[in-house]
Amino acid sequence: MQGIITWGTYLPYRRLDKSSIAPFVGQGGGKGTRTVASFDEDPTTMAVEAARSALRGRNLTPQQLLFATVSPSYADKTNATVIHAALRMNDSVTALDLGASVRSAVGGLIMAARSGVTTLVTSADVRTGLAGSAEEANGGDAGAAFVIGDSSAAPVAAEILAIASATEEFIDRWRAPGTVRTKVWDEKFSEVTYSPLAKATWKQALADAKVSTEEIAMIAVASPHARVASSVAAKLGVAKVVSDVVPTIGNSGAAHPGLLLASLLENSEPNQVVALVSLTDGADVIILRTTQHLANARPTHSLENQVNGGAPLSYGKFLSWRGMMAIEPPRRPEPQRISATAAARSEKWKYGFIGSRDKSTGSVHLPPIRVSVDGQRTDDMEDAPMADVLGTIATFTIDRLAYSPSPPIVFAVVDFDGGGRLPVELCDIDIEEVKIGRRVRMTFRRLFTVDDIPNYFWKATLVRDN
Repeated sequence: MQGIITWGTYLPYRRLDKSSIAPFVGQGGGKGTRTVASFDEDPTTMAVEAARSALRGRNLTPQQLLFATVSPSYADKTNATVIHAALRMNDSVTALDLGASVRSAVGGLIMAARSGVTTLVTSADVRTGLAGSAEEANGGDAGAAFVIGDSSAAPVAAEILAIASATEEFIDRWRAPGTVRTKVWDEKFSEVTYSPLAKATWKQALADAKVSTEEIAMIAVASPHARVASSVAAKLGVAKVVSDVVPTIGNSGAAHPGLLLASLLENSEPNQVVALVSLTDGADVIILRTTQHLANARPTHSLENQVNGGAPLSYGKFLSWRGMMAIEPPRRPEPQRISATAAARSEKWKYGFIGSRDKSTGSVHLPPIRVSVDGQRTDDMEDAPMADVLGTIATFTIDRLAYSPSPPIVFAVVDFDGGGRLPVELCDIDIEEVKIGRRVRMTFRRLFTVDDIPNYFWKATLVRDN
């Protein structure tokens, strides 16, 4: 039985109220909100967080890792290797990037389903546009991850019954590499083009799955255009359609089909037939039957909880984070480019957040050390993975002088459960929230980018209900 074993999603903490756009620039905006990746987040970090959610507490060993995004941090270099390192995967696990198109994310799901090996499929995007544009207001930032394999690897939560695809070349949405502006053709043209593709692919998928439309309990339709998605959903004849997350999150590009698929699974019951339809440069349909293992596969941090969480962000700060408006930085030297050799030597610490534990005393050292505190033993340490260990703020300081793309910086000394103490930067916080004794968890972030090299490491964020 080949299917989805588990999944995870990630929504950034900050939300932009679209009604704040027009008063600032004189046009654009609208109703609702959209998610906003922080200045220290990018598609790679969001894919890491979605994958951590999918894998947390599960004894799964994927054999390959696929990463899809429209806005990668690197060209030439593979972005998926950073995710591989942050997840502490074995060197034998293949890590691959999948193109720079929205459809590549669904393509990853299809490739994984047909590969015959346990695969972690990740997708994430940071969506933006020119100030006051519809793309800016209606975009959204997010990440999604799915583990796909057969029942020999782990219980399957949703069996894949059929996959059908149709491809068509036409100009719908496009963007030149390196630019922020996505250009859009007429939505009516997109609707009349996608509709017959969707109906034909839907018919083929139903035939391959040997089910009827009446047997489909729920459907989710992903499309770059909300109008096209709602129109096609109505024409396919399924009684129940997954609620659109766009009014709260925005359309998250490559991550959007994954978010809708996650919502589909989270709102399903065991032994239901459900379907995902994705419309981008053609049509892709995946029909699944949920199993009795569905409840156990659900992540502890559901998409619904994340949708209902978050905190507001001003439009000015949004423009600053997106590089659309420069602000005066703290008058301190900007950081230097990281050393490739030093980063390679410290890969387990830098990407995996792995400290060392003294075998004799049990003391945890952050960062890892080779020599015991008493100087009597060398290399008598074992790895101490700390990325999933919670901690407590022992003390903190607010630094308004150190360089940051979004000052001020809040540093805290964190005592980790079970041992280990480390000064770390806090993220996704308002200053008044920081208090001694508050609980924190670790999150993978980008410290800065110099010479086109993102310097990734771990920061701490407050433990919240959602």
